[in-house]
Amino acid sequence: MRLFVAVWPPESVLDQVAELSAELQDRSMDGSVRWTSRDQWHVTVRFLGEVEDPVPVVAALSDVRLTPTEARLGPRPELLGRQVVSLPVDGLDQLAAEVVRTTASVGQAPDPRPFRGHLTLARLRRGGRRVRGRDLDDAVVDARWTVNELVLVRSHLGSGGANYEILHRRHVRDGA
Repeated sequence: MRLFVAVWPPESVLDQVAELSAELQDRSMDGSVRWTSRDQWHVTVRFLGEVEDPVPVVAALSDVRLTPTEARLGPRPELLGRQVVSLPVDGLDQLAAEVVRTTASVGQAPDPRPFRGHLTLARLRRGGRRVRGRDLDDAVVDARWTVNELVLVRSHLGSGGANYEILHRRHVRDGA
């Protein structure tokens, strides 16, 4: 099964993301843009890839030193590479490093690049119109929230995008 560990923003933040996404979609970047939906908006802190059994991941997550952390979303959408329109999310570097530390032996090897927190708004189809940074400059969102749980998620890939199944939640109250 294809797994990742994520942080999900609260409904109030998702409402702001929905407004921004609708604004960008109204600009009609064209049909080469595949927009993500509200149920897909999250911040991946560790992609594990194919894992046969989630039990070792759940066990590893129990060792994460989890304390309330402030996440900061925004201020402007940006391009990740040439095909992903995303919102930057700051404040999760230490949490991501802790998740990598505890889960390093599970799933695919951790990405060696520095963590870059983001929430994906859209993906550009190959050969479609390219979005330029200035296309996104006046779209602004500024949201903060306290992260107090990690979520282990199974990703089901399909033609309409990914569907997510939450397998486990690790809350701050489960231990620090």
